[in-house]
Amino acid sequence: MFQTFIHTIPGNATLNISGLNSRYKNVCIFDSNKSANDNKYTLHSKLIAIGASQELTVKNGNNALQQLQSFYDHNKGWLFGYLSYDLKNEIEELNSANHDGLHFPSLHFFVPEVVIELKNDAALVHYNDGVISKEKATEMVTFAFSQQAPHRESETHTTIKSRITQQQYMDTVNQLKKHILRGDIYEVNFCQEFFDDNAMIDPAGIFEKLNAISEAPFAAFCKFGEHYVLSSSPERFLKKQGNMLTSQPIKGTIKRSSDKTEDDELKTHLRNNLKEQNENVMIVDLVRNDLSRIAKKGSVQVDELFGVYSFKQVHQLISTVSCELKENCSFTKILQAAFPMGSMTGAPKVRAMQLIEQYESMQRGVYSGAIGYITPNGDFDFSVVIRSILYNASNHYLSFMVGSAITAKADAAQEYEECLLKAKAMFEVLGT
Repeated sequence: MFQTFIHTIPGNATLNISGLNSRYKNVCIFDSNKSANDNKYTLHSKLIAIGASQELTVKNGNNALQQLQSFYDHNKGWLFGYLSYDLKNEIEELNSANHDGLHFPSLHFFVPEVVIELKNDAALVHYNDGVISKEKATEMVTFAFSQQAPHRESETHTTIKSRITQQQYMDTVNQLKKHILRGDIYEVNFCQEFFDDNAMIDPAGIFEKLNAISEAPFAAFCKFGEHYVLSSSPERFLKKQGNMLTSQPIKGTIKRSSDKTEDDELKTHLRNNLKEQNENVMIVDLVRNDLSRIAKKGSVQVDELFGVYSFKQVHQLISTVSCELKENCSFTKILQAAFPMGSMTGAPKVRAMQLIEQYESMQRGVYSGAIGYITPNGDFDFSVVIRSILYNASNHYLSFMVGSAITAKADAAQEYEECLLKAKAMFEVLGT
């Protein structure tokens, strides 16, 4: 049972991510960067989970969702974790046999010892009573915001390679367009991997750089033992608040400009671009269909279509879809209806995922899955794992993946450039 108290954090205090990374096996930090990207759907400016009293890790093919539901039913408190894209294989009759260098579990969730919930200047501290004392929780919070000596970041050693060449990428795009012209699919999200199989990084330092560059609304530093998710995701997968579900698919990307006039012109171009609108509306329809399986009749609605949201690196076209939940919808029943995110698959969803497996050169793993948390009252918020660096500290494998939506009108060279635009921040923080 979690107990709560208010803790005053000095106004000049900063979060000691490096210290938390060194001291604790499990840490999750979700940063909305609210000052830079105010979002009416955001619940917290920061949410921090420290330590683990219980954990669930599940490999492929072991009834992962069933185990997750059981773990959730027995731990009606705070839960933090991720869902691998390849859980699709339990939801549909699919498989994943491509290269996997990261070797993350299919899912990993933990019950934290302490959760710090920052809302403006107030800090609510939830501690796992019966596991730790209030005094211990206070000590953990004090350490999290302690004034440490200046952090000396470990030197980063990476040699980033591409899993496929630009020509291979473009050839595959044209192959996928043939499937579209044959009527197999309308749209598919095709991704590529950049990786280093002998990387040495300081995860805390890399995350801080990535977050400073991107200031994304779903930034996340998550440590699950030796496995790291360093995310600057702009995309929400699914949020539950009360009996309301909200999903915010992204389709449509254009670069930023330092010149305000040109930047405004780029935003207008994105908003009125028919190709980008077509991509977006296909996924909105897919998400509407997914949510209709678990929604009260007639409650699915599009709250915003083609909203242009600006981030440090790019402008994005984001739509918002919501619904009222049917009675007695479990967490995993919701996942079975909506996972993985439609923006990262395509339409029709199952056929698109089959072609993704056929044409991509790697297992996606956590990439394009979801990461987030569940509250004691059953609410939750999960983002899509994109614009993210994944790192296995045990085998020194580092990976980041990027993709784009392929439609009948897609230009292979332009789609490749869009991938590089999305990867720009990751290349920059890794010094390549």
